[in-house]
Amino acid sequence: MTAVAEVLRPLVPSVLGALVRRYGRFDACEDAVQEALLAASEQWPGEGVPDNPRGWLVTVASRRLTDQWRSESARRRREESAAAREPVAAVPGPGEEQPANADDTLTLLFLCCHAAVSQPSQVALTLRAVGGLTTAQIAKAFLVPEATMTRRITRAKEAIAAAGSTFGAPSPDDFPERLRVVLQVLYLIFNEGYTATSGEDLLRVELTTEAIRLTRAVHALRPDEGEVTGLLALMLLTHARRAVRTGPDGELVPLPEQDRGRWDAAMIAEGAGLIRSALGRGPVGPYQVQAAIAALHDEAPSTEETDWPQIVELYGVLGELMPSPVVTVNLAVALAQVLGPDAGLAVLDELDGAPGVGARADAVRAHLLERAGDPAAAREHYLRAADRTDSGPERRYLRARADRAGRAEPRP
Repeated sequence: MTAVAEVLRPLVPSVLGALVRRYGRFDACEDAVQEALLAASEQWPGEGVPDNPRGWLVTVASRRLTDQWRSESARRRREESAAAREPVAAVPGPGEEQPANADDTLTLLFLCCHAAVSQPSQVALTLRAVGGLTTAQIAKAFLVPEATMTRRITRAKEAIAAAGSTFGAPSPDDFPERLRVVLQVLYLIFNEGYTATSGEDLLRVELTTEAIRLTRAVHALRPDEGEVTGLLALMLLTHARRAVRTGPDGELVPLPEQDRGRWDAAMIAEGAGLIRSALGRGPVGPYQVQAAIAALHDEAPSTEETDWPQIVELYGVLGELMPSPVVTVNLAVALAQVLGPDAGLAVLDELDGAPGVGARADAVRAHLLERAGDPAAAREHYLRAADRTDSGPERRYLRARADRAGRAEPRP
């Protein structure tokens, strides 16, 4: 059953995209895909995985839709019109390859950014349909309760139905806004994979690799868009460190302690080349700035030899483009490297009481207090940060740091 699940999961966005592109009804197509998945989970373990599992799922889901619409006389004309637009025979059969230029996952990615849906709901719906994230994971990414995110996704589906239950490709006028939402979705998917918000694994490589694959596809469509290039560069420069972010037992390894010799040099070179090609070509956006910061980290021989003053400047720019508590916390880290821990702590004081700060602010404050010679206060904030994270590796790391701080003597 596990082997079947591994085959099914990556196929879901592509199958759903194929059905939505053909039939245009998101809710009905989503239900049909779920029925096809159930049929596969019941049949494949005994009969074996078909030669073309995607084609099998599309065919079964299409039959479910056909059966449903045949039972509803009001839907018959719609079914015939959809079938006339794109016959079922266009689905690749067993042993046939999907056409190289047909990426239904990417199609679904753009289609979910529907004008009838609010921007936050566009992101949430796309994360569910394309990224495969659970409602709980999406809620964590948006820093809202799970019940709130459930309502948001439900409203998105209702808005699509009210708009006529159809999707259309973005017009030239709509494309920039659709693209902005698409990039935000890909960014969130990558972040969830690179630092999982919950569970016992720090990394979910299937999400990071899928986010990179989709971003490459968008970049192939719009190679001159600076923010598309910036996001791809950022992902590559960040993903290049994945092999040494955890130790042998899955424990978190912070950036200063990572073996830089094991970072992916080819990925770093590609990412750095991309961001250099993008900067100076047009307006600079937040993804380009973040990629430039990542390049400074990746190309430095060590933490001590990193160009921290330049990173401080870049975080200042990023704070103007995309002000957020996360940017402020990262600025505090960089500033502490240049001016000392007290300067970083002063920046963190500006966040006291701010919503959405999360565990990272406490963890950074603990680290800076430790550097400033106050291990007792550092221990308190390490433990507070550990209590505020749902990530097992992060929690264990923070508690280990708290134990170490508890054994340290305060600096005179």
